[in-house]
Amino acid sequence: MAPRDRGDDMSSEVAERDDNENERKRSGPLTFWKEVRAEGRKVTWASRNETLVSTVMVVIMVIVAAVFFFAADTIIRFAIGLILGLGQ
Repeated sequence: MAPRDRGDDMSSEVAERDDNENERKRSGPLTFWKEVRAEGRKVTWASRNETLVSTVMVVIMVIVAAVFFFAADTIIRFAIGLILGLGQ
């Protein structure tokens, strides 16, 4: 018989431990829902004011980006028209 490699022992221990963890983690939908609610309570939610300020900042940045890209598009379109001789 050939001597067993230490790696074989480790892999079987890991597989056995994974099986035990899977058995422990399986539970019904009610338990799952309770755990989800418990985790949701741990979350630090943004305040109403923080949400309002963030939303306003996003809207402002969208408007700035829209104006910038409109201006860049207009300038590039005009320049290409001049280069190709299509602008009058």
